[in-house]
Amino acid sequence: GWRHLAFLSPPVGGCNEKRMLAMLPRCGKTFAEKMMKVEVWKWCNLSEFIVYYESFTNCTEVETNVVGCYWPNPLAESFIAGVHRQFFQNCSVDRQDWEDPPDEILIPLITVPVLLTIAMTGVVVWRSKHTEQVL
Repeated sequence: GWRHLAFLSPPVGGCNEKRMLAMLPRCGKTFAEKMMKVEVWKWCNLSEFIVYYESFTNCTEVETNVVGCYWPNPLAESFIAGVHRQFFQNCSVDRQDWEDPPDEILIPLITVPVLLTIAMTGVVVWRSKHTEQVL
């Protein structure tokens, strides 16, 4: 039983950088395989592959933590930067070229949380008024 706990907290020896650098390429390989399904001319449009990119960064975070290192750290960041160069070197550095997702995606992403917040606030206010009346 107790051996399994070793994975939950970083090992006493601290960050095993060598092992981390051995693990990270698996994340890069998976990301590369997924990017091959995206047409090359869409590689500068983040909304085309945001899901793949998020799972790639999550993967680097998990692999980094498993070997007892903090994330992000300089080695992990330089690995991620290398992957960036591989796929996005032809994209202009100008942030405007990382196009926003189309409005039909963007508007719900913004409005849904706002509406939920307003609705929840309304419920809380309504409940607090009704409990006052009960008292």
